[in-house]
Amino acid sequence: MRISDEITAYILHMLETADSGAAELRRNELAEELGCVPSQINYVLTSRFTPEQGYVVESRRGGGGYIRIRRVKLGRGTTLLMHTVNSIGNALDSSTARVILENLAYQQAVSAEAARLIAAAVSDQSLHGVPAGQRDRLRASLFKQMLTTLIS
Repeated sequence: MRISDEITAYILHMLETADSGAAELRRNELAEELGCVPSQINYVLTSRFTPEQGYVVESRRGGGGYIRIRRVKLGRGTTLLMHTVNSIGNALDSSTARVILENLAYQQAVSAEAARLIAAAVSDQSLHGVPAGQRDRLRASLFKQMLTTLIS
């Protein structure tokens, strides 16, 4: 069995046994456990746990960083939502968030009401108390979490 197949099987087993429906792992620890390099973990995540295959992958970098993988059920607009979640990145400005929401509503991936609620939650007015340097990072996190909730 190839190492990428072993990594995939390990992660799938984690997903099947997770009570929360999500598997959380630390890349370096998993690489050490499976006897591979961390870049092989990255390869498996980017090639076998994609939105098209029904997975949402979130990561947090740094000393306490982790990778969280969730399997989602595909439905109307779900693939588009997953693509959007995975394409947002770590920061999102207000105007880009507004454009993304308009496109999602136009394509009927989210309802007009959901788009208005998300827009209100991630607006500059809602985040005015957050320091400017952190606002776009918080907006991205909130935006992705709300879209992910609509997927589930």
